[in-house]
Amino acid sequence: MNLAFEQGPIRPPSEAGSLLLRLTRNCPWNKCAFCRSYKGKTFSRRSLEEIKSDIDTVVEMCRLLQQRSIESGFGGEINRQLLTKVYHSGDYQLFHVAAWLINGGRTVFLQDANSLVMKNADVVDILNYLKKRLPSVERITTYARSSTLARLRVEDLITLKKAGLSRIHVGMESGSDTVLKFIEKGATARQHIEAGRRVKESGISLSEYIILGMGGKRWAQEHALETARVLNIINPNFIRIRTLTIVKGTTLAQKAQSGEFEAESEEEIIRGEKLLIEHLDGIQSNVVSDHSMNLLEEVQGKLPGGKSALLAVINRFLSLPEDEKQNFILGKRWGVYRVMNDMHDASQHARVSAAVAMLKKENKLEETISQLKDQVL
Repeated sequence: MNLAFEQGPIRPPSEAGSLLLRLTRNCPWNKCAFCRSYKGKTFSRRSLEEIKSDIDTVVEMCRLLQQRSIESGFGGEINRQLLTKVYHSGDYQLFHVAAWLINGGRTVFLQDANSLVMKNADVVDILNYLKKRLPSVERITTYARSSTLARLRVEDLITLKKAGLSRIHVGMESGSDTVLKFIEKGATARQHIEAGRRVKESGISLSEYIILGMGGKRWAQEHALETARVLNIINPNFIRIRTLTIVKGTTLAQKAQSGEFEAESEEEIIRGEKLLIEHLDGIQSNVVSDHSMNLLEEVQGKLPGGKSALLAVINRFLSLPEDEKQNFILGKRWGVYRVMNDMHDASQHARVSAAVAMLKKENKLEETISQLKDQVL
């Protein structure tokens, strides 16, 4: 039996355990200077029939997995032994559904980059059908662009919430209109604010993504301060931190090569993160650093109470002697360290120190760190 359903290429790290269902293909904007996820690909809306057929396929996969569990002597339970068997069968999508069931079968992420560009009534229809066919689902999330959300009425968003949409992930990137224009985001600070306010008013949980270093050296302070200003107005449920990496083949890479954009150093990016957090005031947001590209993954906590703890992590790094900063930066990018406390391992610290000394002698430290960052993508 060949069962398959359509899935897109990306999802937020927080949706790692979610079932991925595709409503739209690719990105309707597809012009952001820093992104290559959908370059060369055409945007399209999938039909209701296609999407519902995919949901039916997932339901059949769940039935098939239960049957295989019974045949394997597991009594219908979707357990790790069955998951291993499915993995070795080479059926990736069946494995995806099995892994989703092991995680409880409770969360679904709707792909691709801007699912809510579809007609609101169609999205409601899909949400209702999804919850009817897969009653274990408790949380449904999706990406959306601020320019799209700013055109939706609060009443439309409330309708989506009642139908089951739990959270919207928005790539804000920056609150600076100068930076937003430079990176061709296709949204303004005002649109980010309007979109965020409408989502919050509807009762849907809101995750705003910001990119450290997005202003480069030229707009570093403006990027941090304006991003904090916009976040303070929106008061999102989650502020998710990302760190800029200039990806080959993007418009931003071309601008960097021509000298139009000058990237910040690792330490400069962290100083920008400090400035941003210092200016987050009067909000109740969860600051989440859920990506390995972030140098300081320990910068996580709940505002306003956890603000001092967030800044303490940053100040701890900034107060390190220069050689220790270099040790941590290389160790983190090399995968030897995850957090600063990992430097307490004397053998690993010595290993990284030796590598730093060798690379500095060859004048290749910064180049190597950059190459290691590229490998994470």
